[in-house]
Amino acid sequence: MEKEISHGLAEADTLHIEPDVVATIAALAASEVPGVAGMSDVSLVGMLRKNNLAKGVKATVGEREAAIDVYVILDYGVKIPEVALRVQENVRTAIETMTSLVAVEVNVHVQSVAYHETKPETKGEPLVY
Repeated sequence: MEKEISHGLAEADTLHIEPDVVATIAALAASEVPGVAGMSDVSLVGMLRKNNLAKGVKATVGEREAAIDVYVILDYGVKIPEVALRVQENVRTAIETMTSLVAVEVNVHVQSVAYHETKPETKGEPLVY
């Protein structure tokens, strides 16, 4: 007789993964994608939270699946649809690999674009204004 296995645990055992854990994994995975300048806070509560690793992510977790909303700031000049797709793929892979939850939704919300101004190289010459 075999017991049904859920998340690698026997039926009598339980495993509950907190939404903050899933949100932290998602935020770190999204931040790894080239073209992502940073994460955007989704609420005032998020800004005041001590643990800010989950910044920019809202996660809803069920028994076997999760839905994730990722709020990102992208670098100016990137192809937004391509970067958003890479964010979705990276977040989905990280969540499913680390938690065994099925990421049924990974919604990417582009909140802003970051422009990084570079200073001109002067090669030792003084700047004249």
